[in-house]
Amino acid sequence: MAKSNVFARIREEVIRLVALIPEGRFTTYGSIALHMNCNPRHVAKTLSGLSAEESARLPWHRVVAAEGRISRSMEPELAERQRKLLEKEGMKVNARGFIQESDDHFHVVGIRREIRWDEN
Repeated sequence: MAKSNVFARIREEVIRLVALIPEGRFTTYGSIALHMNCNPRHVAKTLSGLSAEESARLPWHRVVAAEGRISRSMEPELAERQRKLLEKEGMKVNARGFIQESDDHFHVVGIRREIRWDEN
């Protein structure tokens, strides 16, 4: 299978999983990646490459970095937008970008799936 087909399948699954995260909850790039049997960077790359239309309808802001933190590599304006969206849903985010009382808001994606992305 061509590499572009593999990434298209990964992208589709990331989008499907992010759409399932309920309001007032969050998960991490790593949790999605573990469930999908892929690299967290694939998840981050998918979300950073959303079109304006996809970004408007998909709750991308509910996916954060490890330890329940807004990614430090995110552009400051986008990080502030993510913070505001999370807070609007009832989550408290401290000055360093960590979601407070994270256990109360963490969304479990599911158990690890043994997906082979390079196969049909």
